[in-house]
Amino acid sequence: MAKVSIKLNGQRVEAQAGSTVLQAAKAAGVDIPTLCHHPALKDIGACRMCVVEVTGQREVQPACTFPISEGMEVTTETPKVNALRKFVLEMLFSERNHYCMFCEMSGDCELQSMAYRFGLDHWTYPSTYGPMPVDASRKHFMMDHARCILCRRCIRACEDLVANHTLGLKARGAKTFVCADMDVPFGDSTCVSCGTCLQVCPTGALVDRRSAFGGREKDVALTSTACTFCSVGCEAEVVTRAHRVLRVEGDWEGANSGLLCVAGRFESLEDGRPRVSSPMVRRGANLVPTTWDEALDQVATKLKAAPESVSAYVTANALNETLDSFTELFQEQVGASVSQLEPSTKRLGLPSEQGLGVIDRADAILVAGVDLDSNHRVVGYAIKRAREEGAELRVYCPSLNGCKPFGPKKSVIRDLKAGIELCQGAQQPVVVYGLGLTPDEASQLAVLRGKASFVALAPAANEAHAASMGLASGSTNHARVAYLLLSDQPQDPLTASLAGECEFVVAHAAYEGHVTEKADVVLPAPLWYEREGTFTALGGRLAQVRPALSPPPGILPEPEVLSRLADRL
Repeated sequence: MAKVSIKLNGQRVEAQAGSTVLQAAKAAGVDIPTLCHHPALKDIGACRMCVVEVTGQREVQPACTFPISEGMEVTTETPKVNALRKFVLEMLFSERNHYCMFCEMSGDCELQSMAYRFGLDHWTYPSTYGPMPVDASRKHFMMDHARCILCRRCIRACEDLVANHTLGLKARGAKTFVCADMDVPFGDSTCVSCGTCLQVCPTGALVDRRSAFGGREKDVALTSTACTFCSVGCEAEVVTRAHRVLRVEGDWEGANSGLLCVAGRFESLEDGRPRVSSPMVRRGANLVPTTWDEALDQVATKLKAAPESVSAYVTANALNETLDSFTELFQEQVGASVSQLEPSTKRLGLPSEQGLGVIDRADAILVAGVDLDSNHRVVGYAIKRAREEGAELRVYCPSLNGCKPFGPKKSVIRDLKAGIELCQGAQQPVVVYGLGLTPDEASQLAVLRGKASFVALAPAANEAHAASMGLASGSTNHARVAYLLLSDQPQDPLTASLAGECEFVVAHAAYEGHVTEKADVVLPAPLWYEREGTFTALGGRLAQVRPALSPPPGILPEPEVLSRLADRL
């Protein structure tokens, strides 16, 4: 890419053509203060903290939006620009209640950091603000308008990244506020609770209920990992302190570009099921705690007694290492049948090799057999962004009842042929499909092989690896012994029914539920943020899972449990 030579603070530097002054300065290691700027958002030059002097310009210019040109001379630190930056800060502190001692973000606030940087130690102008509302109508986070500096980061994140367009501004001047939709409470709005606005907020205006006052940046630890709650495999960071998970944040450098959905960011930390804390064996009508040795000895005895009558089930949300150990133990060593618990998109016979990147480049998108409003929401955000960039969208819904498309009503189709024709006439078509397709519909879509990119959305995070090992969903009749590895997945009656009338049932699970209450032996499993390993995410990407916390004493990693059981056999 072409380079442009500019003079920055008297030093000659080269930068990419088309860059802004701020981008060129960052590339050269020159710090320019900002407030409304965020690297994931389009710049709007709202806060005026990044003003610089440009030779030949009558007034100072915002570095975040001013483009560079050959031979340009820029000065980033002068008495004039620093006086203007300090004035901006003084005005911001006078407009609303930024009394830091009462603010959850004190110590981590970008506004506060700027105040220290420019020597603000008192209020230069009298504060004229009156009482300002706090909107606590959302379940997971709230909005304190008194802390807002109107940087519009939250609005731009909702528009540019999530493409949900819930947030905006109302009124003018000192009465300007961030609002939702037509000025309704945030909890009653079209907000999808993805929390992107929360993560980009530079002050204490948006506050996470769970982690509020839980620790400053200097007090917490960050663990890079991947979300295991669907097959997208969003990259995230788990924030912990004092052996407690405070919150989950999106990784801006990840394949998901920092986006998370409500399930990955919030609901993943709110599971209220009782946890299995130690191995248990059934004595009479009750399950009683026991040692690992006694529990595994019982399991091994039953497996050796009837190897031809063993049925093993494993969740396809398990990590690669667990799936490998599980199949090696039960298929190769025991000789049992092994099935995955969740249904698989592989039965549809369609390609599944593409990830999120193809959606950003698509000019036509067909969504079939999946409700993106309920599942795989980050894929839905990407589709909405692509539609706003000009991509044609068709959502195949044989019945409009309950259909929640991500496009306008005209994009909803009841005839799959209309979507296929759209893709056949496009340059870069994408087909996003899920388990809602019938075999007949899947065969119709097969005509697009070689033309369209296929994105398969599976209910289980690691379906791709499970399928590569030949695992499929199903049940085995007449089994006398059943081993179910559930990890931290839900235990519904249908899953419990797989054990059928077995004489002996082993439940390897993190939580109590329908399966554990019927089991003869219960083995505890770690939670998603206590596991370590990899899984094969959307598009074949190898997602790395790292433990943010150690499991409680007495809970072993799943591969270690399977290894100990294998030793006994």
